[in-house]
Order: sequence, then structure tokens, then C-alpha cells
Amino acid sequence: MLLMTEQQPEGRFNLKDPVHILACGFGLGLAKKAPGTWGTLAAFPFYFVLLQFPDWVYLLATAVMAVVGIWICGKTSEDMGVHDHGGIVWDEVVGMLITLFWVPVEWPWILAAFVAFRFFDILKPWPIRWLDKQVDGGFGIMIDDVIAGLFGLAVMHLALYYWY
Repeated sequence: MLLMTEQQPEGRFNLKDPVHILACGFGLGLAKKAPGTWGTLAAFPFYFVLLQFPDWVYLLATAVMAVVGIWICGKTSEDMGVHDHGGIVWDEVVGMLITLFWVPVEWPWILAAFVAFRFFDILKPWPIRWLDKQVDGGFGIMIDDVIAGLFGLAVMHLALYYWY
């Protein structure tokens, strides 16, 4: 059972702790297979809400989520005794929001952004893989997905430039 008491076993989320709930993407990161892919879906409620505001609010909210994510991911990782547990997906939420910035709100483009972000997050081309291996703590958990999000953003805007 995933609901733990105050002293949780190593490697387990405490679903009574709001920080852990955020870290695991409201439970989507608890998927047995592909938790990062499932956890990325937790970005979409934030995305559709942020679309209602000016671009500067979207960017500010994403930046705040990234900075707070350093603490969320770091604390959860420390509590679990596992660095960058696969179920910690707050970093995927932020990376996906970065990739989606200024992408047309049309399902083919949104799906392409999802695929682009997951591609970079899974394959981890340089410098993503290097950062993932070299940087510890909450910052280390967040930074590789922020960079994957920026790579996804670049690919999306190149695609938009040529095909939209």
C-alpha cells in the first residue's frame, strides 16, 4: 500500500504529504510502466489554465514552478532515500510547460510537443545526460528536464517556422 505512516519505507511516496503528491504529479508518476511519460500528462491542467493569461504570466508561473520544483523534488527524493526516483515527475511537468510555450493550441501541435519533450527527456542528448549524472539534489532532478524542455521548445518552433 502506498499510503505510509510518518516513517515510510525507503523508496516509497508518502501520499499524506502534499509535497510528495506534487512530486509524483498527483499520482500519475506512480504508474508501474513509463511513469515519466504518464507524469508528463500532469502538465496539461496547468497548461490549459495558464493559456487564459498573458504570456508573461505563463512564463513567470513556469519559472516559479521550476524554482519551487527544486525544493519539491529535492525534499521528496531525500524523504524517500532515493535520488531521482522515477515516480518524481514534477520536473517533467515543468519541462512540458516549457516545450508548449507559444505552440498553437491545436491537438496535432500539442501532441507533437509531447513527443518532442519525451524524446529529449528519454534519450538525454548532451548536455542533458551529463547534467543528469553530474548534478545532485533537487536542482539535479529539475535541470535535465528544463533543458529537455528547452530542446523541445526549439524543435517545436523550428517546425512551426517551416510548417505552420
